[in-house]
Amino acid sequence: VQLQASGGGLVQAGGSLRLSCAASGRTLSSYAMGWFREAPGKEREFVASINSSGGSTLHTDSVKGRFTISRDNAKNTVSLQMNSLKPEDTAVYYCAAGLYGTRLQNYYVWGQGTQVTVSS
Repeated sequence: VQLQASGGGLVQAGGSLRLSCAASGRTLSSYAMGWFREAPGKEREFVASINSSGGSTLHTDSVKGRFTISRDNAKNTVSLQMNSLKPEDTAVYYCAAGLYGTRLQNYYVWGQGTQVTVSS
């Protein structure tokens, strides 16, 4: 499976963006999906995860109440709705497929990143 992330951009603090991750080559329905982010000079960190059916989700504490992960298995896509964005959310965002959870090591298929920049 190949993953393609899109939807990043430049937004003012308090604004919203919706990231999408589209899959090709294989259906996503058998994978848990995750979003991670990597800010300049920092390690890649977990943002959100959703299990294969979409019935369970995890969000890191810093984005709870602001970001929501969702999936549409019929369309083979996963999304990350990001509201009330803060400058500290600035990072390259990556989608990934693998096993449900927060660990980087759970995920074994990665898409290219999409840049999110939040201005103050």
